[in-house]
Amino acid sequence: MRPKNIHSTVQDLRPTITAPVFPSTSTEFINVMAHYHRAEIARMAGWRDRIDRTTNWAITVVAAMLSVSLSTPTAHHGVLLFAMVLVLLLLVIEARRYRFFDVYRNRVRRMERNYYAQIFAPEEGTTDDWIHKLGDDLRRPLFLTSHSQAISRRMRRNYCWLFLILLVAWLVKTTFIRMQESAVETRLIGTVGEWVRNSAIGPVPGWLVILAVTLFYGWILTTSLRRLKGEGELAFGNVHV
Repeated sequence: MRPKNIHSTVQDLRPTITAPVFPSTSTEFINVMAHYHRAEIARMAGWRDRIDRTTNWAITVVAAMLSVSLSTPTAHHGVLLFAMVLVLLLLVIEARRYRFFDVYRNRVRRMERNYYAQIFAPEEGTTDDWIHKLGDDLRRPLFLTSHSQAISRRMRRNYCWLFLILLVAWLVKTTFIRMQESAVETRLIGTVGEWVRNSAIGPVPGWLVILAVTLFYGWILTTSLRRLKGEGELAFGNVHV
C-alpha cells in the first residue's frame, strides 16, 4: 500500500474550525442581550469603583495634611501647598479613569434607552440604528470625553470642595503670624506686607507664592464653571456622574 501524502496527513490532524454561532431566534437574541448587558455593567462598575477609590485617596490626603498643618502653630503652610499638588495629581488620574468608565457607561445606557425601555414602555420613532452604533463601538472603541472635559466633570463633582478646604486652611496659616517671644502664641497679620512675608517658602518670595496660588485657583474656578454642552444625560440636571 502506498503511504498517504504527508500534506494530506497534516491537514487531517488540523483541528476543525467552526464558524461562531449567532442567535437565530428571538429567545437566543434576548439571552445574548441579557448576558452582554450584565457584562458591560460589571465593566462599568469596576471602573466606577476605581474612580471612587481615587476620590477616597484624595480625601485621605486632605485630612492627613490638614491634621499635620493645623495641629500645631509651628507647622509650615508649605504642607498645604504640597497637599494641593497631590490632590491635583489624583484628579488627573481620576479623569483618565473616568474616560474609560464613560465608554462602558455609554454602552449600557444605549442598550437601556433603546432596548429595555422599549420593552417596558414602547415609544414610536425608535429605529435600529442604535445597535449598529453599538457594533461599531465594539469594533473600534473610542473615548467619548476629552481629558479636559473629564477633569472639569470630576472637579465640579468632588474636587472643587477639596481644593476649597485646602485654600481656607492655607489662608488661615498665612494670615496668622507667630509671635517671636512664644512660638505657641499667634496673632492675626495687620498689613499686606506681613502676609507676603509670611507666605514665603525658603528662597521663594511670598508674592510669587501668592501669585501661583491665585492663578491655580483661577484655573480651578474656570474649570468648575465650564459645562459641556449636551442633551439628555449630558445636560445639567440629568442623572450622570
